[in-house]
Amino acid sequence: MDTDLEVVVIGAGQAGLSTAYHLRRFGLAPEREFVVLDHAPGPGGAWQFRWPSLTLRTVNGVHDLPGMPFADTLGPDTDTVRAADAVPHYYGLYEKRFELPVHRPTHATVVCDRGERLAVETPDGTYLTRGLVNATGTWERPFVPAVTGAERFTGRQLHTRDYRSAREFEGQHVIVVGGGISAVQLLDEISCVTTTTWVTRREPQFREEPFTPEIGRAAVALVEERVRRGLPPGSAVSVTGLPVTPAIRAARERGVLDRLPMFAEITETGVRWPDGSEQRADVILWCTGFRSSLDHLAPLRLRGPGGGITMTGRLATQVAADPRVHLVGYGPSASTIGANRAGRAAARELTQYLKG
Repeated sequence: MDTDLEVVVIGAGQAGLSTAYHLRRFGLAPEREFVVLDHAPGPGGAWQFRWPSLTLRTVNGVHDLPGMPFADTLGPDTDTVRAADAVPHYYGLYEKRFELPVHRPTHATVVCDRGERLAVETPDGTYLTRGLVNATGTWERPFVPAVTGAERFTGRQLHTRDYRSAREFEGQHVIVVGGGISAVQLLDEISCVTTTTWVTRREPQFREEPFTPEIGRAAVALVEERVRRGLPPGSAVSVTGLPVTPAIRAARERGVLDRLPMFAEITETGVRWPDGSEQRADVILWCTGFRSSLDHLAPLRLRGPGGGITMTGRLATQVAADPRVHLVGYGPSASTIGANRAGRAAARELTQYLKG
């Protein structure tokens, strides 16, 4: 049976919960006028799937959801608490406190245009809605670049999202591919128990000075400018740089951060560079990031010729080709702090648009 609504929010991570909070504040009634659909088994967004060694001490920041500080949900001595436990606990309490209508586990298989309404199809039924906020993030779309010979490799290949513990690699040589924060963190962990090789496509840029609001704004502005032009979102790390923590300084002193350029092909037993040099390996760990999880929106034909989606609105959350659709957690709002602000902007703009 079809359910008629004003707004459907897809995704209950930081962006989705922020949007739902503000939809309530702007007058939409939970369940009767809007719902949140989430495919995960419980609260926490992608945080519930993060590797066990990622603690509140090592995580790259957990930002408050609007109206309820994260710190209020923590006990004493929290540095060693797993992020995969603490953040889902926080999100779960948040959903209950603000009575947010999260339906889980359910999966938005496809979204179609039915004229005055959008049809969000799920295994549990179809939701007909006047507006849509997509907040599905990137965790479901791990990216691994196509490299010649990948299928020949007799060792193990895995992505960041598959990582659990460095201990499983003891006695094996691990090639870590990627120049982002997660790549450096996992490289540091793994190098403490076995031998490693670090490979990146570009020369990594380390940031010795503290992260400032100016650096953050510059990174967001760069990505926002791209999506407003209809280009795929770029990486903000190229602007912010990699923060140099005490652990990273120690890794540098151990020679772990002696980076090599990207190899040209993968062999049965390792990798080979353009000059013919080779490195044997047992494991290739692809810390090569994620892409936006938007396949279910394909029938709406939002993407342009270059693969990006032209965005508009105050914080670039509104799809220029269809103002009924907002993408929160896409482009400049992909960071947790950006997702909060974007959730508010999307909720305000969409409710105003629906009032006509």
